[in-house]
Amino acid sequence: MYLTITNEHMETNKELKLAVLIDADNVPYSNIKGMLEEIARYGTPTFKRIYGDWTKPTLGGWKTVLLENAITPVQQYSYTSGKNSSDSALIIDAMDILYTGQIDGFCIISSDSDFTRLATRLREAGKKVFGIGEKKTPYAFIAACNKFIFIEILQKENKDDIPEKTGPKKTTKKPTESAGLNKTLRKLIVSSINDLAEEDGWVFLSSLGNHIIKKEPSFDPRNYGFKKLVDIIRNISEIAIEERASGKNSIAHLYVRVK
Repeated sequence: MYLTITNEHMETNKELKLAVLIDADNVPYSNIKGMLEEIARYGTPTFKRIYGDWTKPTLGGWKTVLLENAITPVQQYSYTSGKNSSDSALIIDAMDILYTGQIDGFCIISSDSDFTRLATRLREAGKKVFGIGEKKTPYAFIAACNKFIFIEILQKENKDDIPEKTGPKKTTKKPTESAGLNKTLRKLIVSSINDLAEEDGWVFLSSLGNHIIKKEPSFDPRNYGFKKLVDIIRNISEIAIEERASGKNSIAHLYVRVK
């Protein structure tokens, strides 16, 4: 029997030490558990800090979840009306951690484009940068990260995990080629295969997933109603999939090519 390896997203290492920095003013607190579970897929949070003016009643919802998730609140008063001083505090802390903390990467949780330059600078220093924010996040910040995850996807997954209490069981339709995919996505995947293809046209699926994320940091199969990249590819008729066994244990690797 083959064991299929489908590590289709960006290369991850659960031993990566990550600094998680949260902008309390620009993300909802309701799905912080889902955010932290998502971060755990990419590494281990070493620092968990959240920035805001905790004298404001608008941040009251965060206070309950901070202790439950061992997140350290950082108080930053709003000295000027209309200015978000917590952004500056987060940026300063990030640079301090960069130079003094033994970490491998950062996770910036915000929908604010003010962190675009910070993400770029951290990547210039050789650190992995993960972003989490709402779909309204400006693309400049998304593009500055190695990987960007939309909060709406995590919220949807959280709802899907809640069992229905009453009523008949609903049947979930599998996304079809026309419903789940669009021309832009198909073009992205096909062009990425062509970027990496050897002379025979075949590309290792894991390498393809990493390459797609380099080109489009917000790429996530869940955005299109699929769990994995291979599920998307199986719904694109012009792409072929081949399983190849290798190694002593006959581990199977997936390869794809444009027909």
